[in-house]
Amino acid sequence: MSRRQQSKTPVVFEATIDSLSPEGRGVAHIDGKATFIDGALPGETVRARYHKRRKRMDEAEVVGVIHASSERVQPKCPHFGICGGCRLQHLDASAQIRHKQQALMQQLKHIGGVQPLAERLPMTAPVWGYRHKARLGVKYVDKKEKVLVGFRERGSAFLADIERCEVLHPSVGELITPLSELIGSLTVYRQVPQIEVAIGEDRVALVLRHLAPLTADDHALLQQFERTHEVCFFLQPGGPDTIQSLNPSTPATLRYHLPKHAIDFAFRPTDFTQVNPSINERLIDGVIDWLQPTADDRVLDLFCGLGNFSLPLARRAGRVTGVEGDAALVERARANALANQIDNAEFFSADLAANDLQAAFMYRRYNKVLLDPPRSGAATLIDRLNWNGVERIAYVSCNPATLARDSGALVNEHGFELVAAGVLDMFPHTAHVESLALFQRAAC
Repeated sequence: MSRRQQSKTPVVFEATIDSLSPEGRGVAHIDGKATFIDGALPGETVRARYHKRRKRMDEAEVVGVIHASSERVQPKCPHFGICGGCRLQHLDASAQIRHKQQALMQQLKHIGGVQPLAERLPMTAPVWGYRHKARLGVKYVDKKEKVLVGFRERGSAFLADIERCEVLHPSVGELITPLSELIGSLTVYRQVPQIEVAIGEDRVALVLRHLAPLTADDHALLQQFERTHEVCFFLQPGGPDTIQSLNPSTPATLRYHLPKHAIDFAFRPTDFTQVNPSINERLIDGVIDWLQPTADDRVLDLFCGLGNFSLPLARRAGRVTGVEGDAALVERARANALANQIDNAEFFSADLAANDLQAAFMYRRYNKVLLDPPRSGAATLIDRLNWNGVERIAYVSCNPATLARDSGALVNEHGFELVAAGVLDMFPHTAHVESLALFQRAAC
């Protein structure tokens, strides 16, 4: 039998799980080779079936649990294991956050060659119905004779057939089936690939991407759905600049409020905002507690978005400079500052990943810095920025690997020490790790 034929033959085997991988799969070692097993937890003995075999590692999925971990729980969602939106519902929530904390510390050590002087206690909040931002795939499936709305199947390009979502805010999580039926009733049901969800404190916005014109009947059906389910549709026939509300009287922006800082934010449905409002508030508090801004401080907020951190910092600091690559978000930040009567915050647009960045803000002096980069991190910026005079840094990360790399540069090349680091449970039940690292100028 050929090697190719062997790889197609389903082989069931027993394995004892040693650890959990960063993406949430159980790791076993069989004949000296790592095997990553979907649905398995550390300490368990399982029966599993190979679905990919390679020279250096294999992949498999659990078909039965022989000895279960004490941390295994019954998933709340009936679609768990099929839908790819969540990977860790079978693991107790406190164990999830502990695993993420351990993964962060391991990557700081192995990638960055650094360890914090202390571990920050994880930031946690309610673990169900937390998600206020999402992109839902939409597709009419001929074999099922219906429209599917939701996330992709685990390890697949196909959409999962789900009826509700437990991690989405209930105002949308309970609308999966009604949305499926609505889109199936439109004349353009085959030309709707996506619904973007944005939930503000004032309204629920659903951005409907459609690749063919809507008819008057389609508009009437959408308007009826708005009234019945208390949502607002925005239509997107082309690029981001084509988005407009279904109802001309609907405001273009949503809102969220930070009561502790007396700040109201306006944002458009497709703007980047944190998906988990409870964790966002705790994260802002953690950044302020570390940076301790006073009237004598000049704070630089890099990758500032619409001012989520900049404006609370400006309530306390002498001056805040925010820099963001998305010019539309910079305009939103300026408008939010004006609306909240904050006049000591300035905002600039610049490509912070550019190798030839020559922006004026780089040559000013700041004594405190906040970094909140995308998953790619901030290596180029860290290498080019003038760190003279900087006393403290707060680094918010959505990728522990690039945080570890950048932490190594800040410590080993720019004279800082990593005081503390810890995770925040921004995305419960997923393998996504959000974290906060705190640096200060090392003593000579």
